[in-house]
Amino acid sequence: MTDVAIPGSKSLTARALFLAACADGTSVLHRPLWSDDTEAFAAGLAALGYAVDVRPDRCTVRGGAAGPPAPGAEVFCRDAGTAARFLPTLGALGHGVFRFDGSEQLRRRPLGPLVGALAALGVDVRAEEREGHLPVTVHAAGLKGGALTLDAGLSSQFLTGLLLAAPLMAEGLEVTVTDLVSVPYVEMTLAMMRRFGVEATRAGDTFTVPPGRYRATEYAVEPDASTASYFLAAAALTGRSVTVPGLGTDALQGDVRFAEVLGRMGVDVTLTADSVTVTGPERLSGVTVNMRDISDTMPTLAAIAPFADGPVRIEDVYNTRVKECDRLDACATNLARLGVRVETGRDWIRVWPGTPREAEIDCRGDHRIAMSFSVTGLRTPGLTLDDPGCVKKTFPEFHQVLASLVREWTQGA
Repeated sequence: MTDVAIPGSKSLTARALFLAACADGTSVLHRPLWSDDTEAFAAGLAALGYAVDVRPDRCTVRGGAAGPPAPGAEVFCRDAGTAARFLPTLGALGHGVFRFDGSEQLRRRPLGPLVGALAALGVDVRAEEREGHLPVTVHAAGLKGGALTLDAGLSSQFLTGLLLAAPLMAEGLEVTVTDLVSVPYVEMTLAMMRRFGVEATRAGDTFTVPPGRYRATEYAVEPDASTASYFLAAAALTGRSVTVPGLGTDALQGDVRFAEVLGRMGVDVTLTADSVTVTGPERLSGVTVNMRDISDTMPTLAAIAPFADGPVRIEDVYNTRVKECDRLDACATNLARLGVRVETGRDWIRVWPGTPREAEIDCRGDHRIAMSFSVTGLRTPGLTLDDPGCVKKTFPEFHQVLASLVREWTQGA
């Protein structure tokens, strides 16, 4: 059995940085993730006027309840969807003109529900080139808050950005969602808000956050559950065992449930409060699974699906079409390149058993496509990636860590 250390959660790091900026005093974040996305988020906070001190194993943020200290800023979000969907709401709490832009890839991703929500709250927010997309400019004069309706069917991040900022709104916030994907990410947000001293409530489709103040906090970031999925899948695919410390039944992240999906495929899974261990079977079983709430792990499952003894069907994952790339199409296209039979619909993908052949994977600049098909490569000689470096978005050392894990397995055989 081999332990593998997974870097901190991107989702938790981004939320913790936002909460620290909104809290009175100085917060210390322990073991945050430092990757292209989170560095972009921290740089965004600095541009907004917050004092951010980044160290390899911790980050210190001096925050306040009055919104961004800067009277205006240009914020470049790089490829980071979390920065693009959280920071404009933070900017709206301040006073000044704040412009948000990002890479060409990020400019393609939807921002319309957030722009519409801010406008409904009285914010002067304008999309400069294409409606509902970056770049956007926020002419901020504080946020009164109130009640609004939000479509969160494309991403839960729109809701999260509003909830995180809500205590600093004069009247708080009441949000009714008409659709919601990735519910565990919203539950994670509410739990972290509690850690920083604010209690939000949910009644059905309505979330209520009273006006209040966050308190500065020392916060330890748990390992990234989405990233852990690649190493769990690697063990499942090769019949090996791996343990991920720091993730278990007490984890805030819903993607730890990927281990349960593997369990349905015949993988031996042991979950404790703070660890997950998997041991792969002789052959994986086919499965039909709804991954609406853990859709970031859809490519991981699709990438190992050809090695199952029956078809693997993944359902209710339309929102993966508007991620860094159209992930349903990327998975289907790359599996077809590998000679695997595959079909897709609007929100589903079905993969038949097969023997993948040598091919180059079209990563489309998407870290999750690159990492998922790297796992496929463990049983596919000659598989290569056209853009292996795109993993820097969330895990710059991914390829080295995966290779080290394989060496440990081989040496221990």
